[in-house]
Amino acid sequence: MPFVETQKTAHPLTLYAATKQANEAMAHSYAHLWQMPVTMFRFFTVYGPWGRPDMALFKFVRAALSGEPIEIYNHGQMARDFTYVTDLVRGIRLLIDVPPVRPARPEEIPPGDSLSPVAPWRIVNIGNSTRVPLMTFVDEIERALGFTVAKNFKEMQKGDVPETWADCSLLQRLTGYRPETGVREGVAAFVAWYRDHYRA
Repeated sequence: MPFVETQKTAHPLTLYAATKQANEAMAHSYAHLWQMPVTMFRFFTVYGPWGRPDMALFKFVRAALSGEPIEIYNHGQMARDFTYVTDLVRGIRLLIDVPPVRPARPEEIPPGDSLSPVAPWRIVNIGNSTRVPLMTFVDEIERALGFTVAKNFKEMQKGDVPETWADCSLLQRLTGYRPETGVREGVAAFVAWYRDHYRA
């Protein structure tokens, strides 16, 4: 780590990872057959208002405000590259303006670019490029809520990974943009939204 777009993903270890790899492969085939520019996004632990209710931040805040303990896997020995939703949206918007172009020769592909040598297709990471320990994330939730949350430490879930961390230098090279919302700011914004939306 950090993960780069050019790393091999031919042997996924979970069904979740396999579906992502299959999606990228099918999109590459389509781009090759029809010469349609395709940019594949790899998102890293997206969070923020209107997020998925099954994601950690949503579950943690909902449980905490209900007086229930939060479940922390691998006894807290995990880390994630938490990416605030508005940063993600901005990255996608800017990538629309730089569609991939099939190179005339493979040697024209810049070092570190995931551009395909045979199709107008590339993969781009969108993450905060920061490895944040899970317990630091929990600390920020408690700071935003204003109280200590009860914790239930558990074993690692089958198929989960201990940490993620994105190298987003390709995104920055293509768009000039780098996500920059830190977890303190992002978590506080989510908690404020949650309390307003759910009257909690």
